Amino acid sequence: MSEAIQYERAGDIAVLAANNPPVNALGQAVRQGLVDGIARAEKEGAKAVLIYGEGATYFAGADIKEFGKTPQEPWLPDVCARLEASPLIVVSSIHGTALGGGLEVALGSHYRIATPKARMGLPEVLIGVMPGAGGTQRLPRLIGVEKSIEVITSGRQIGAKEALELGIIDRIAEGTPREIGLAYAQELIDQDAKPRPVSEMPNPDGVDFDAAYDAVLKKSRGQLSPATAVRGVQAAAELPFDQGMKRERELFFELMNTDQRQGLIHAFFSERAVGKLPELKGVEPRDVGDIGVIGGGTMGAGIATAALLNGLTVTMLEMSQEAAEAAKGRIAGNLQGALKRGKINQDQFTHLTEAALTLATDYGALSNVDLVIEAVFEDMEVKKQVFTKLDAVCKPGAVLATNTSYLNVNEIAAITKRPQDVIGLHFFSPAHVMKLLEIVVADKTAPDVVATGFALGKTLKKVSVRAGVCDGFIGNRILATYRTAADHMILDGASPYQIDDALEAFGFAMGPYAVSDLAGLDIGWAVRKRKRAEGMDPRARDTNYADRLCEAGHFGQKTGKGYYIYEKGSRTRTPNPDVPELIAAERAEKDITPRAFTDDEIVRRYMAAMVNEAAKVVGEGIARRPLDVDMTLLFGYGFPRYHGGPLKWADLQGLPDLLGDIKRYAEEDDYFWQPAPLLEQLVAEGRTFEDLNKKG
Repeated sequence: MSEAIQYERAGDIAVLAANNPPVNALGQAVRQGLVDGIARAEKEGAKAVLIYGEGATYFAGADIKEFGKTPQEPWLPDVCARLEASPLIVVSSIHGTALGGGLEVALGSHYRIATPKARMGLPEVLIGVMPGAGGTQRLPRLIGVEKSIEVITSGRQIGAKEALELGIIDRIAEGTPREIGLAYAQELIDQDAKPRPVSEMPNPDGVDFDAAYDAVLKKSRGQLSPATAVRGVQAAAELPFDQGMKRERELFFELMNTDQRQGLIHAFFSERAVGKLPELKGVEPRDVGDIGVIGGGTMGAGIATAALLNGLTVTMLEMSQEAAEAAKGRIAGNLQGALKRGKINQDQFTHLTEAALTLATDYGALSNVDLVIEAVFEDMEVKKQVFTKLDAVCKPGAVLATNTSYLNVNEIAAITKRPQDVIGLHFFSPAHVMKLLEIVVADKTAPDVVATGFALGKTLKKVSVRAGVCDGFIGNRILATYRTAADHMILDGASPYQIDDALEAFGFAMGPYAVSDLAGLDIGWAVRKRKRAEGMDPRARDTNYADRLCEAGHFGQKTGKGYYIYEKGSRTRTPNPDVPELIAAERAEKDITPRAFTDDEIVRRYMAAMVNEAAKVVGEGIARRPLDVDMTLLFGYGFPRYHGGPLKWADLQGLPDLLGDIKRYAEEDDYFWQPAPLLEQLVAEGRTFEDLNKKG
């Protein structure tokens, strides 16, 4: 017997207790232990077998230590088949989570009982594959095709109550998994119950599987694994079980060999690695319980909401009592959303809005906060005025944070007598929803202040990325470049609508011009005016057609018109016929003869600009690792997760070919298309961005 599975007898019941902390992952030792345990129970003459997990959970899924390696026998499909084929009654008692292979083991058992808080699911599609140990064959036999497609293609977790209603489990009981499992197994023995293999249940009724495939592919914006899983469920409806299992394995291995699977695995591991910085090892963060937020607009209210929902008390500072009350209204509106979704109850809502939130109009109210975040207008002089006041009133050791999207944090810190306490905390709107937090480390920011930023990000359940100081930091600097590449394509002959369509087909939820309408065209207008005032390089190609929209008061969704027209109360978009006329006028003014672009060329140029600027960001140390860029674009800018991030995408495409394209584009515009030195170095050395991630 493997030590990962502890075997004992409780009367007629053989007990197989998983003991593979922390999550009882289904590594080789666990799989072998289950097979050996069943054989021993049969040999010893037991009448039933109970399988459960010691510690916090049942089997929470595959062992991530085995990802990317050749699997060792016994393989999980064979383990599940062995459990199911046993002449003994096999009972799984579930607590914690039964995910992926964990739920497949439970489905291979004959009976299933769970604690009330247990959760289960088949989330394989989230890492680019699909259930491969019978999940698409057994689940439809239990709960039907339509529900199985929804559960499997969403990858969502299901609570015990819903699992019982669906028919995934047979019973819910209070108690430890061992106690309730033994009681249930004994009851089955006393009732002279028989093994009940799911594989022997009738094939479920089919549906229009082609329509289901197309619908899932559209919903997942081109991600292959959910749609491919539909074909697995189809096999359960149309084939005998053994042939269905064979088809499931074929589909599983097809997905294992896709770039999308590599991209999703990269995203999975990078999300866990992004907050682990060697520089913070052993550095203790400062205590943060009370925070101040300056500015109660959309961003400030979102930051305050996130803090309140995660156990912090908030002092909201505004310029007037009227503005403070308006800020409270925005926060309450955000919290109402949490109330409707069941994340908080009415008593918690009342506590958060009345006790945990304090309104103020005087900076003195911030004298005792542990950390303060300003979210005021994006103007350097305004920021400096705020930090001068904070420097005067905040207690020693308080962290002073700016939410600036572009501005120089070193310049802001220099206005204070405590630059070591100043840091950038760049939230993304809406801040209580968006997961990305750029932590901008200035030249003099103290290590424990950096650690405090990451600790706050963890408290707020954010994906925190370390960024250095430059115009736009990681995300907005790269955004400015690939958006400029799109603007250049428009001058040269593409339309905003073709570009949006091509990039949405690539996997973005929204193309860049639809995103501009959502964010507000006035934001980009302000940035363009600032950069022009600072002095643009005469070699840079500038565009002004979007300025004409803004000058006419058209700022996108909030005004009902931008690149698109929006009916009142709707986000449904139709192209604005004024835009092509403005573009044509600028082309004529600049004597540009437009040419046609293919969708593939649009995607290639857009992505090449993104990758090239990202390589500059990594090469300059603004981002420490390529994975920092990938996570920034994934969680803050809607980059398709199944591509892994722009630099993972670049690795999969091949860096030499990408560099070749950039050099070819440079023949047209050698100012914009200057190859990143790091990209040239990697190609010359035959290395990839992933090699830099491995270095740490």
